[in-house]
Amino acid sequence: MFMKRNRKSILVLVAGGILPLAFAPYHIYIIAIISPIFLFAICRNALVKQTLWYGWLFGLGYFGVGVSWIYIAIHDFGHTSVVLALSITGLFIAFLSLFPALLAGLITFLFPNENKTKYLLVWPTLWVIIEWIRGWIFTGFPWLSLGYSQFESPLSNLAPILGVYGVSLAVVLSASLIILACYWGNSTRFIAIGGLGSLWIFSFFLSFIPWTTPIGNQIQVTLIQGNTPQDIKWEPNQVRLALEKYHDLTEKHWDSDLIIWPEGALPVLYHQIAQGYLSDLEDEAKTHHTDLLIGLPFYNQEGGKYYNGLLNLGAKRSFYYKYHLVPFGEYIPLSSYLQGVIDFFNLPISSFSHGEKQQPLLQVAGYLVAASICYEDAFGEEITKKLPEAKFLVNVTNNAWYGDSLAPHQHLQIAQMRSLEVGRDLARATTNGISAIINAKGRLIATTDQFITTTLTGIIQPREGKTPYVFWGNSFIIGLCFVSFIFSVIKNRQPIN
Repeated sequence: MFMKRNRKSILVLVAGGILPLAFAPYHIYIIAIISPIFLFAICRNALVKQTLWYGWLFGLGYFGVGVSWIYIAIHDFGHTSVVLALSITGLFIAFLSLFPALLAGLITFLFPNENKTKYLLVWPTLWVIIEWIRGWIFTGFPWLSLGYSQFESPLSNLAPILGVYGVSLAVVLSASLIILACYWGNSTRFIAIGGLGSLWIFSFFLSFIPWTTPIGNQIQVTLIQGNTPQDIKWEPNQVRLALEKYHDLTEKHWDSDLIIWPEGALPVLYHQIAQGYLSDLEDEAKTHHTDLLIGLPFYNQEGGKYYNGLLNLGAKRSFYYKYHLVPFGEYIPLSSYLQGVIDFFNLPISSFSHGEKQQPLLQVAGYLVAASICYEDAFGEEITKKLPEAKFLVNVTNNAWYGDSLAPHQHLQIAQMRSLEVGRDLARATTNGISAIINAKGRLIATTDQFITTTLTGIIQPREGKTPYVFWGNSFIIGLCFVSFIFSVIKNRQPIN
């Protein structure tokens, strides 16, 4: 018996460990369906304490592989010891693993007997509920939600209606239908296979629906990728080099309607260069009828607060301050205890303040735009608050913290999902890649290579209208999952044969 449990533990750990292969840069989307099947099968007829363990091991493999890049930020750029960096990364992964543990344990506790309802309703709906909770508790970490993995599959076409969580629901439902086909009789097997085929065919035909329509003239946009090394960018001699580099790269592209610099492109505070450097750029932008978006930190001298911001130079100087900050990255919970432990926590950029939740939309190239800074684009419902007024999306990002890891690829996939959900083109400028132009279907039109100094020029099509997801955000799919789950708990505690 012990050996059998041990084999199951190894199998479920491996099943979780291969799940990140479904996401970028690998895109083996079918693994997002296969991997949960192993978890479901191993949890069949198990005790609650066993499924808690299996769920935790599944999460340990899932997040241990999928977000191991956090170590790079802590060790390489936080200048901590290997032991401390591994400890912090391990604790974070262990914490995230509690979510699939809760999922598996709670389902077994409420549904100890095997029945069809458990797979048709309970596993899919509770999976999405747990993903959603992970996406907002303690400000949220929605990374690696299953729906992001499906860009190469027809299921992605559900995103403009139900958002990424709706795609996750379809993925888990697909896995559940396969379980039903494997463990139940011929009639159930026929219905399950038919249901699986219908779900995928229906999703395929959704791709032909034009959720939004083009408006006005196309915009030529240039993305500037400066590729300043993260570990030296704050050194005094690097400030001058960065100022010169971004200016020189911009000089070649004044024929574009919009030029975008990435998050934190300039390692200097706004007020230190507002006169002179920025004023000269502003004059050039006005002369060429170009708008210029620049990512840089701001310091409010009266309030003594730092902001991670985006500056618009052109027809009108305006600002956007990042609202959704990264805990332990841009602000430090319990900072009085943690500052001094890790060098990064002592930098001004680790003490940012939140911008206002409701800020006026930036207007660039004659259109209102939904701007987001780095991690903000992981929260789809926050982007919808800026629609339908915004005619396209802009995201500026600094992925240099995570080096040559999975993180930049996973983050690009998240940005693609935001375009698909709201039916808007997106221009994404990053410090060292991957910068991209993405169309309203979430498809990559053009991208840059990583770790090079370069520019990317392409076309953005402003669009109007709103997708169903813009209309109801996450409320519809999360409400539907809660209702289905509660209904199942109340009405289906006994086996259904």
